[in-house]
Amino acid sequence: MIKKLIATSIAVFVMQSEAIGSASEALRVAHPEKTLLTDITNSGKKLVAVGKHGTIVYSDDGSSWEQAHVPIQSLLTAVEFASAKRGWACGHDASILNTTDGGVSWQIQQYLPDLEKPCLDIEFVDDKQGFAIGAYGMMYQTQDGGKSWTKRFLNEFVHPDDIEYLAELKQDDPQAYEEETQFILPHFNRMLIDGNDIFLVGEMGLFAVSRDLGTTWTRIDEFYSGSLFAINKNKKEQLIAAGLRGNTFISDSKDVSFSPINVEKAATINSIVSTDAAQIMLANSGFVFTVEGENVKTKQLKNGKSILSGVLHNGQLVLATEEGIQTIEVDR
Repeated sequence: MIKKLIATSIAVFVMQSEAIGSASEALRVAHPEKTLLTDITNSGKKLVAVGKHGTIVYSDDGSSWEQAHVPIQSLLTAVEFASAKRGWACGHDASILNTTDGGVSWQIQQYLPDLEKPCLDIEFVDDKQGFAIGAYGMMYQTQDGGKSWTKRFLNEFVHPDDIEYLAELKQDDPQAYEEETQFILPHFNRMLIDGNDIFLVGEMGLFAVSRDLGTTWTRIDEFYSGSLFAINKNKKEQLIAAGLRGNTFISDSKDVSFSPINVEKAATINSIVSTDAAQIMLANSGFVFTVEGENVKTKQLKNGKSILSGVLHNGQLVLATEEGIQTIEVDR
């Protein structure tokens, strides 16, 4: 059994940060906004960020932060809101949490520490239909706002050499088949929902698309052999995918044929924020890459701390970093 899951850049980082899970309530501290935070979003009313040991913080103005009541101490890796009140977070121990009061308090919808897999991203189509994805092809889907989560195994991503083997195993030894499918797929790192289209990026160059809201999937021919951690879409209907060592690629969202963009620093890119004019890629070692077309501007936080996520707020970029919340001006 694998003891440490090196699933994404975020997972690598947080594994080194004592990401020990527990069903106990998250510890309350004086300055929770200064701890390791892995993701941040805007609910429409509040900024909400998640991170180490079950920490969730929220803010009305991006300056003063309060800590939410959270029933677990597992590292949280992603947060998503379908409306100002209804949101979800996920993380280690395959945990999924839900809030109905805008992020002030949270309840457990799923907590599976024996699974030994982190959830790495959670995305919702609306307040009913959503997906939680993570290590080794982990995918859960809900049609009822998370009251129930159904595990899915995407056969479309099984390596051709393993298809016959899995089919025989499923027929001859269902228990062994179930155990084998727990670890046979690559890590699913990030998902982008765009209308009826869903784009999925992951380990070993995984890039896949669903044109029917996740019912069926097509894996795109490999254009990069490393891990991809970030995916977004710009105003020109182009997809930007990025990952290890600054590797970045751009494609039309319909034909999905990627070409590389030159990024001068080999810093792993964790997330991408869209503005009206550019894509802002947030990376390890405090690097911020601004992509305009195929031109890339580079700057770095003075403290050099890794940036895991960011969100626009009042003309600024509010960042979730390894040392908590930071705010920077957006280049215009």
